[in-house]
Amino acid sequence: MMHLLMTVNASWNIWNFRRPLVEALIADGHRITVLAPTDESVPDLERLGCRFIPLTMSVKGLNPLQDFRLQLRFARHFRQERPDAVLSFTIKNNIFGARASASLGLPFIPNVTGLGTAFLSGKLLQTVTESLYRPTFAKLPVVFFQNEDDRALFVERRLIRPDQARLLPGSGIDLQRFSPTEMPGETEPPVFLMIARLLRDKGVVEFVDAARQVKARFPTARFQLLGAIGAENRAAIDRDTVESWVKDGVVEYLGTQPDVRPAISAAACVVLPSYREGAPRTLIEAAAMGRPVITTDVPGCRSVVDKDMSGFLCEVRSADSLARAMERFLTLPIGERAKMGAAGRVKMEREFDQSLVIAAYKEAIDRVVPNIKPSLNYPSDLRHVG
Repeated sequence: MMHLLMTVNASWNIWNFRRPLVEALIADGHRITVLAPTDESVPDLERLGCRFIPLTMSVKGLNPLQDFRLQLRFARHFRQERPDAVLSFTIKNNIFGARASASLGLPFIPNVTGLGTAFLSGKLLQTVTESLYRPTFAKLPVVFFQNEDDRALFVERRLIRPDQARLLPGSGIDLQRFSPTEMPGETEPPVFLMIARLLRDKGVVEFVDAARQVKARFPTARFQLLGAIGAENRAAIDRDTVESWVKDGVVEYLGTQPDVRPAISAAACVVLPSYREGAPRTLIEAAAMGRPVITTDVPGCRSVVDKDMSGFLCEVRSADSLARAMERFLTLPIGERAKMGAAGRVKMEREFDQSLVIAAYKEAIDRVVPNIKPSLNYPSDLRHVG
């Protein structure tokens, strides 16, 4: 059996999105080590059977000195842990973890979970990021993507070859845990729920502005935000802003919740007006529970929706377009809303079952891990990198 090291820029990412994969690999007898910044999910990961190692890193921007030290830090941890393979998620872990793995001869499997601010913050940052991806991914046998748009962009920009790319249905969904629930009754005020970290790139401001418009015509409609405030991200929305929205009566803030299913079950529709995603977990969970969704017509988001069948698409960065989509939903009879939710559930069953993700990873691991463990002849001075 193998020792597999998983690295990501936030521990909760493994707990929230990769748990079925971790459980499946542990059930197969593999030893799992998680290398990530520490947060409240660490005890849960350890109870799951993972060994946890804290990783010091900044998730903001690109700083050449900091990122060089991060690469050396990865190399030091890899040398000490001697894993059979590294499974990586999120941009910096993918780039600098891959560079460290290459220098040590370790098999490395990255998952491009989304392009994020690196491809939304202007041409300069995108060019710099691409210049890092291109040589880093050149010799990797497998690169996972969570939507076809991201895969196509990497191939078109010659960041990878077509034969390297593998497409996943996001992180998959536990169809039993996220099972359909009855739609709210016709007499109940309709609830639009947005689940996301409170970042501008997620379309939170557009959601609030659209809510103002819709409430003017449909005063009984309710709008809820569920997600963390104060994320370490340049696009983070501060608590005072959120509290002002609540005070104005525009939205209800639900904070963070360990189990989102009750909030989804109480909602008539789940909304995510994000600027770009890998494969939005919240929409996948909502559709699995039989809820219609409204999201933006952008990479990642549109891939989880059958347009006008399981949900509506709106223009990105447009509160007006989002408001029109929500008003359109409100004019649907309850029976039509239920049909839309049922169509989303069928799509999740057909395309997003977590077993597809687990099978893809097992196949990739078998492909990249050599029969003989690589000889790790590391530079001795790496152990001193902080």
